[in-house]
Amino acid sequence: MRILLGNAKTIEICGPADIIKETTDAIVNAANSSLLGGGGADGAIHRAGGPVILEECRVIVGKIGRLAAGNAVITTGGQLAAKHVIHTVGPIFRDGNHRESETLASCHLESIRVADEHGLTSIAFPAISTGAYGYPVSEAAPIAISSAVDALSWAKHVTLCRFVLFDISTVRAFERAAQKLSNTNSSFHIEKASS
Repeated sequence: MRILLGNAKTIEICGPADIIKETTDAIVNAANSSLLGGGGADGAIHRAGGPVILEECRVIVGKIGRLAAGNAVITTGGQLAAKHVIHTVGPIFRDGNHRESETLASCHLESIRVADEHGLTSIAFPAISTGAYGYPVSEAAPIAISSAVDALSWAKHVTLCRFVLFDISTVRAFERAAQKLSNTNSSFHIEKASS
């Protein structure tokens, strides 16, 4: 599915797919606050990109300490097809009453801001916090999409935001969220892509 925004910018919902293979300027890593790699996609990104990503993460942590949830930093993509990795720390879902939605929105806004500051034109996101951090996909999807729409409205360079989702149920949840948002947002035009 493709969401065409009134400002010649696009959001795509893709999957099932592997974000490591993305060719966007940057991919987003749902990192832990240590930035030292971990399990799941975080570990896979570090393994596929090679040790240079970890080296740059160590330099960043040396300067700023642990990365707070909702913030984002950028490193090289190393051996990945994407030239850059934007690392962001998603919220651990407790009950929805501990600013989880604000933190999740910030992950998307900050990642696009960092990409834009570096003159990048395209970025790919996973479904941040919906794995080990336990954020319900049905609640995360509308936050992710609406935050991307907001960020693209002011981004000077970023024109493409792609959600690269691991399984079909997550893809469907994001598509449903996009459809629902399009009913209330006149700047949306949804184009169904052939799967």
